[in-house]
Amino acid sequence: MSGHTTVELLWIEKRIERWIRFGRIAQDTILDRRRRIVGFDAGSVFAYVRWAANDYGTVVSRIDILRAVPSGEAYATVPYVTPGADILLRQAGWPKVDAVLEAIDRIEAIGVAPEDVCPDHWRHLHHRITARQQARPYTLARHAAWCKRRNIEP
Repeated sequence: MSGHTTVELLWIEKRIERWIRFGRIAQDTILDRRRRIVGFDAGSVFAYVRWAANDYGTVVSRIDILRAVPSGEAYATVPYVTPGADILLRQAGWPKVDAVLEAIDRIEAIGVAPEDVCPDHWRHLHHRITARQQARPYTLARHAAWCKRRNIEP
């Protein structure tokens, strides 16, 4: 999977779940029933969810919205993401993770693929959730402006 940002996924029912909520997977390698490695092209945006529990309940719940970086560009390290990625949003704790998942659902409800959303919106959502403030909704007008801006930027 050279040239791709790879993510190791794992699913152990009711114990450990690491999965992709959205993103355009460029490569997918199944290691066994429970493990896969997926790869994303440079510039791709994807959501990575990590959850773990023990006999007493949830231990960890996290969501990261990441942008795969091209070779030679700076990146942040994220567990199970190789080599790393540009972090657009990072939240931990079920109430915050749930707020992000609801925001993703609202974006899909207006007919926009979350991986096509302006990266600035994910940063805005991160800061607003962290500050316990209401985030601005992502609208079709905002998305159209982002698409036009993306087409003229070098």
